[in-house]
Amino acid sequence: MPDSLRECSIMPVIDVDGPGPVVLISDVRVTAIPVAECGEPLRDVREVLRVDRRLADPDGAFAHLREGLLERLGEADRRLPSGVHLVVVEGYRPPVLQTRYFEEYKDELRGLFPEMSAQQLHTAASRYVSPIEVAPHTAGAAVDLTLCDDDGVELDMGTAVNATPEQSDGACYTASPLIGAEARRNRETMRAALEPAGLVNYPTEWWHWSYGDRYWAMTTGADAAIYGPVTL
Repeated sequence: MPDSLRECSIMPVIDVDGPGPVVLISDVRVTAIPVAECGEPLRDVREVLRVDRRLADPDGAFAHLREGLLERLGEADRRLPSGVHLVVVEGYRPPVLQTRYFEEYKDELRGLFPEMSAQQLHTAASRYVSPIEVAPHTAGAAVDLTLCDDDGVELDMGTAVNATPEQSDGACYTASPLIGAEARRNRETMRAALEPAGLVNYPTEWWHWSYGDRYWAMTTGADAAIYGPVTL
């Protein structure tokens, strides 16, 4: 594992070859932000956007998001160049599934780095999966996205959606220098559509964008998150 990745595995604030430090979602600057739940309902994204079924669940939870976030995604999709479209891979995630993802990844890291303390493992795991207490997917406030062409063929984004830092050698980081020119352009195309619509990116995952959660509040300077955990 490169030194930069070993460092980011154990540090709450890290430099990832980008313009500044990355604040992880487990950082107290995120977890201390209050939630002022606005009560918006979850909506089915299939009414508005293209959806990939690789992470589909029997209840269709993966294809739901808060109404305000979905409206912003529709706006972003219309902002994309002709022939390019947003594809939703996963939106809402039930708490039990979120907990399972986090614990499984933490167990994987424990096997790779047995010298890590419990707190270091918790922090390192939060690079890739949010701890349940702040997880934006369980609030319907986060969405994992990629891009496709008119025929539904996914564009080159540098890594697969949900590639771990270990699997991708750090190329999953949004600002990673380890990707090709085409992938870099496609990531910039996504950013240029989503940021003006009010979404923020989690810098360790190019595919992860959110609105209304604690990480969004920390990034934008909002006093509180507007979306907390919700039941489908």
